[in-house]
Amino acid sequence: MSQSPQSATSPAPIVYIVDDDSGMRTSLAWLLESVGVKSMGFASAGEFLGAFDPAVPACLVLDVRMPEHSGFDVQAELNRRGATLPTIFVSGHGDIPMSVRALQNGAIDFVEKPYNSQQMLDRAQRALKLAAQRHFAGQKQRELRKRIDSLTAREKEVLRGVIDGKGSKRIAGDLSISVKTVDVHRASIKDKLGAASIAMLVREVMAVWDQDAAAVGMPR
Repeated sequence: MSQSPQSATSPAPIVYIVDDDSGMRTSLAWLLESVGVKSMGFASAGEFLGAFDPAVPACLVLDVRMPEHSGFDVQAELNRRGATLPTIFVSGHGDIPMSVRALQNGAIDFVEKPYNSQQMLDRAQRALKLAAQRHFAGQKQRELRKRIDSLTAREKEVLRGVIDGKGSKRIAGDLSISVKTVDVHRASIKDKLGAASIAMLVREVMAVWDQDAAAVGMPR
């Protein structure tokens, strides 16, 4: 039976609050606690980035203007790390270009201070649902990446041929091995990666490779 994003084995979701205004951090933490949502507050970008754990499903409420490093600096660093936590920007000096920039770089919402408590709560809960979905998808990709790493060098060569749409005969010619040997490797790859079909294997492996390529800024 497949797991759901709300699997009991997943860590409890958390809301990270990054804002140099201690009053805003405290009030939002109390608000979230009132509905049973765990949160962690940070006064600076550096504190948050040092504590951020990508293994825990989470969303981020992030102030735009902070000393030393802005919310946009935090967003850029998270994107560089390949983090997928849904981000809600908040600002007491918001404008349209600022909100557009935040959303274009992956934020899911932009809220002006002072914000309505119930509306922020609703936004945070929606963000946590999205965080659970992204976390579950990320877990699947991490598991597949481990399985890909377990392949032998020859199996990885055959897998590359399969991903490129080549048939067994073409792959055999490219690698100077027999078609029968290619088919044995294909069967082993399918078994090791736990793919129900070659088509599903191709889709899932391409998704992992595309993500890895994006993380280093290179074409697949």
